[in-house]
Amino acid sequence: MTGRGENVAINTKSMKFQLCPGWLSKNLIDLARTSEYNKSDVIYLLGMAFAFPIIIKGGLWLMDTEIKNAVSATDQDAQYDDKAKRLLGNKIILAHILVKTVDEFRGMNPEDVVSYIEGEPFISVVPVEPGLTNAEKISSGDSLKGRQRIVGLNTENAEINEGLIRFDIIFYVRMKDGISQVIVNVEAQKDEPTSYHILNRAVFYVSRLVFSQKERDFVKTNYNDIRRVFSIWVCMGMGENSMAYVHLAKDNLLGSYPWKGGLDLLNIVLIGIANELPEHDEKYELHRLLSTLFSMELTAKEKLGIIKTEYNIPADDKIREDVSAMCNLSQGIREKGGAEREEKIILNMHREGYTSEQIAKIVEKTIGEVEAIINKREPVLA
Repeated sequence: MTGRGENVAINTKSMKFQLCPGWLSKNLIDLARTSEYNKSDVIYLLGMAFAFPIIIKGGLWLMDTEIKNAVSATDQDAQYDDKAKRLLGNKIILAHILVKTVDEFRGMNPEDVVSYIEGEPFISVVPVEPGLTNAEKISSGDSLKGRQRIVGLNTENAEINEGLIRFDIIFYVRMKDGISQVIVNVEAQKDEPTSYHILNRAVFYVSRLVFSQKERDFVKTNYNDIRRVFSIWVCMGMGENSMAYVHLAKDNLLGSYPWKGGLDLLNIVLIGIANELPEHDEKYELHRLLSTLFSMELTAKEKLGIIKTEYNIPADDKIREDVSAMCNLSQGIREKGGAEREEKIILNMHREGYTSEQIAKIVEKTIGEVEAIINKREPVLA
């Protein structure tokens, strides 16, 4: 059994190498998922699958539980994020967001706004990276002369460009004049990032939404054809419910010449959602809806009841499935958080000199379970 800081040695018929748990914990983006096959744990790493026997008596190694748990936790969080995006990507939910964030739709019934959303929203498929947001295709034709070059959003299968950062949700909205369009991007965050300022990332995203329109929505120097763009960020776990609108402004430093152009082209909306479900009040209307959808405390029945009675959102099969899946995943995430806190207590008591017997009595676990946590391994059965 490997210790907490030791490497994991992998033997196959064709290769032998070692993986360092410390490296793995810092590179979870490369870890996909685990599964079980033929009584072995299977870890999918860097696009390759490795089978890890659960127990090997007299063998060279056993899989470090820390690695297995890290992969499982990452997979669970990834599934929750995916379901959250797909729930948020329902047209009726997006319509509720639009009536509170896009000036032209303010005051409208969300049910009437749904028809202005063109096609189906693209969810986690369009890359953010420069040069990859768009994809070029050649239209079919009877002759080379009759074929045309068409540039659109890059919606290729995510596996083709695995590892790229993608817009959470992106879609076109037709304005009420029936002619003009705006491009809307919605991003969901579990909390406010600590490694960077979220407004800086929003500025980058909204800039990409403008820049990527070249050759797709306008050609050559036809800059007057640039579509307005909105990048809307929903941040959970904030200290208070809030909403901020960030946009371009013009200050005359000398003279008052009326420069022509669209100050309304770039738009960022930051929506902060507090942990507590806000009261049923008009000013918290959008916040209460989003808080209900992403709550880890409400049951699926409670969520569906609120969105139906307060927002007149019909609970179709798709919404029911996404809400139910999110509730199940959030339960697992809560249990994982509780287990991590318990593990931290056990390790702290061990460092303070408590014996395994004393710790087991206090936390109400067996001595074997306590020692397994201390040694970062599962108990080996006789």
